[in-house]
Amino acid sequence: MYKTLSALLLGLLLVAGGVHAQQTVTLTASTSPPYADAKLPEQGLAMELVNHVFKRAGYQPQIEFKIWSRAMEGVSVGLYDALAAAWYSEEREKEYLFSDAYLTSKLILLKLRTDPTVYADKSHLAGKRLGTQVDYAYGIDFDAISGLSLVPENHAIQNLLGLLNGRVDVVIGDQRTLAMQLNEYLPKEMHKFEVVEANLPPRARHVAASRAIEGEEKLVADFNRALKAVRKDGSYDAIVAKWDKRYPLK
Repeated sequence: MYKTLSALLLGLLLVAGGVHAQQTVTLTASTSPPYADAKLPEQGLAMELVNHVFKRAGYQPQIEFKIWSRAMEGVSVGLYDALAAAWYSEEREKEYLFSDAYLTSKLILLKLRTDPTVYADKSHLAGKRLGTQVDYAYGIDFDAISGLSLVPENHAIQNLLGLLNGRVDVVIGDQRTLAMQLNEYLPKEMHKFEVVEANLPPRARHVAASRAIEGEEKLVADFNRALKAVRKDGSYDAIVAKWDKRYPLK
């Protein structure tokens, strides 16, 4: 009886110790498939990576999805520990402490295969109608391109449909986002699109914590150390490869 009781107490102590070791980190993100979406497996590519890295660092992540303005406000006032997927800017750095980049996104141009125009550089967009997404930070000075007309839409699929029906000449967007939209909504039309390898700036995602909240420096430092570890052991590459295989851009 005493051995059984001792074993039970030891088991409870081990469980309690394990729970205590797993510090909860509360994160927030805005919906942006395939990177962040509560409806996707593992909540999307970026969220799977963030979860994986924080768990390696000894944290138990909890992610809530909010519109972008609410997400930033929630982190600023300490409702959440950090933004799970944020783009860096000098203006944002004044308020947020950014982790190392954990995922890089490639911007591409899409045109119809029937269009003979060569778009080797963004300057070749002069005089064209370009399909864009509202509130998307492309990191490009579109005003500097002569005669360029922007045609903003709320969703990437609207850009793609606009390209098919002739409302725009070219679409700009994140490669993985456009690939997912084509695979999900226009699989029979994919052969009509052509990827343009233009010289466009990449976009990197970071975890970003408020500088006003005490202790967030350690959180970001722990994330950065764990990120190096998962890159080294191959688990990072395996997650990215799995998602890129799920939504290929043919």
